[in-house]
Amino acid sequence: MARVALVTGGTRGIGAAISRSLKQAGYVVAATYASNDAAARAFKDETGIAVYRWDVADYDACVAGLRQVEADLGPVEILVNNAGITRDTMFHKMTPQQWKAVIDVNLGSLFNMCRPVIEGMRARGFGRIINISSINGQKGQIGQVNYSAAKAGDIGFTKALAQENARKGITVNAVCPGYIATDMVKAVPKEVLETAILPQIPVGHLGDPMEIARCVVFLASDDSRFITGSTLTANGGQYVV
Repeated sequence: MARVALVTGGTRGIGAAISRSLKQAGYVVAATYASNDAAARAFKDETGIAVYRWDVADYDACVAGLRQVEADLGPVEILVNNAGITRDTMFHKMTPQQWKAVIDVNLGSLFNMCRPVIEGMRARGFGRIINISSINGQKGQIGQVNYSAAKAGDIGFTKALAQENARKGITVNAVCPGYIATDMVKAVPKEVLETAILPQIPVGHLGDPMEIARCVVFLASDDSRFITGSTLTANGGQYVV
């Protein structure tokens, strides 16, 4: 029987590419989203992937949502924590709300999503957890103290959870994308893209969402069973670790 994979923020951008790629690899996929019903409906119609709406920053919503996914599809064996938001501003202008929203969605959601599934993974002796962090969690970024802190936290979470569960057949890894050609990045003014962003990337171009998706598919597979607690950096050489 095909394993069930769940992708948070899985109906748009990098998340949509991950959802599609996992389905193509033979997984039964569920994709969550936060608010854009029209985009989620179009994604479901196009791909046939089941979609579920809940707020990953809300623990009780995650528990209820995961319970529904498992009732519909079966136990979640691959969890991809991809959902994320930005509330960019310089720290001296940042509000408590901007700080809390980004920490809750980008870091708090890892607890909210992993905690309800980890016991089942341990009991079954198998699990794959892949956390989508960011280059800015590795190097920091002006105007993103909240986002950089959360994404750095994702890496620490990954390392610790990997050690706790390695003997139970569960691997936990992170992927750190650089600048990827999503709608959000492509909306950056052309002049800014060509003069401020692309010159920072040694390969000379943006990444493709499918390149991140292929990283996730590998980490979800049986072929990656000896890899855990690792951070896979995919940024075109912009930041070398």
